[in-house]
Amino acid sequence: MATAAPLSMSKPPASLWSLAFRPFFLAAAIWAALALALWIVVFMTGGILPSRFDPLSWHIHAMLFGFVPAAIAGFMLTAIPNWTGRPPIQGGRLIALVLLWLLGRIACLVSAIMPLWMAAAADLAFPVMLCAVAAREIVAARNWRNLIMPVPIAVLVLANLLMYLELAGYDLPMGLGWRLGIVAIVALISAIGGRIIPAFTRNWLVKRGATVLPAAHDMIDRLALAILHTGLLGWAIFPTSKPVGAILVAGTVLNLWRLWRWRGFATIAEPLLAILHMGYAWVILGAALLGASLLTNIVPEAAAIHAFTAGAVGTMVLAVMTRVARGHTGRALEADRVTTLIYATITVAGLLRIAAAFAVSYAVPLLDLSALLWVMSFLLFAAIYGPILVSPRIS
Repeated sequence: MATAAPLSMSKPPASLWSLAFRPFFLAAAIWAALALALWIVVFMTGGILPSRFDPLSWHIHAMLFGFVPAAIAGFMLTAIPNWTGRPPIQGGRLIALVLLWLLGRIACLVSAIMPLWMAAAADLAFPVMLCAVAAREIVAARNWRNLIMPVPIAVLVLANLLMYLELAGYDLPMGLGWRLGIVAIVALISAIGGRIIPAFTRNWLVKRGATVLPAAHDMIDRLALAILHTGLLGWAIFPTSKPVGAILVAGTVLNLWRLWRWRGFATIAEPLLAILHMGYAWVILGAALLGASLLTNIVPEAAAIHAFTAGAVGTMVLAVMTRVARGHTGRALEADRVTTLIYATITVAGLLRIAAAFAVSYAVPLLDLSALLWVMSFLLFAAIYGPILVSPRIS
């Protein structure tokens, strides 16, 4: 007599929970749009949030420690199986990580109605767990080459903790937490960018019969990264130091040379690839503006900060999310019109945000328009790529 098959614990999870990029990229896009829209409403109306952070600090925190870690988790937990050969984080474990991320967002937003230590613990739980999971997978596979990758996540944990400690009244340099957060994120972009941008460019050019290819990783790349990261860390600790400004200018020159060697100018025909080069160009512009802000009184620091955040972070996150989403769901690695529009809106949003730092008389309308385009770019991603992220891979 036939009997019903027992439920299997090894049953594959639903498509959304099969790989980390699916839920985390969708969460990152929705939060990027929602958090900035909320910040603009508060900014324009003079309202308050039920958070212990003042509105500006909450905005900074929501972007650096909410939006960006979700994107990092989606990328890193999807890439680690390729690096290590180990099974991906999926199903129940992935759901638990997403819920931890969501808990952190809620705890920070409503932290005024709970003890500060509880809000901090809830907020820090996700990045601590993400760092631990990433490190465990890499160590278990003895993939020592990539053991450095969880380090920026650990620095983000420290930076987030510093923001809470400063909020609690500890005697810390003002703004050290968010500056260190920017440093960790830009360092990760510059390191990962150095791996994927020339590699993807090389593959694309080879398929088209090109003979002049991106330069191999060498001493120039290592020196460019070392000087850039030294300058950024110096700024985090000594935010008014002129010698740090000089280091950042040197890092700008070397990283511009580095980017030129990747032959991005040959990829204009494919926006899905060209946008990665554009994202790295934002890092270089941010370093140049930050160095200039330390060495002169002409460039406002806010311009440099938003070249890194609205420019480099916004552009690179969307560039990576669109590429990974297409590649890992069986779609062609080509940008359609809407994807190209996403890239255009985030680029203009970054440019307008920098312009607002210089054109003080027009700052408010420029800020509003920049925010509108930022929200539009991430909502477009959610609308167009959301169905792709929740659906099975196509043949």
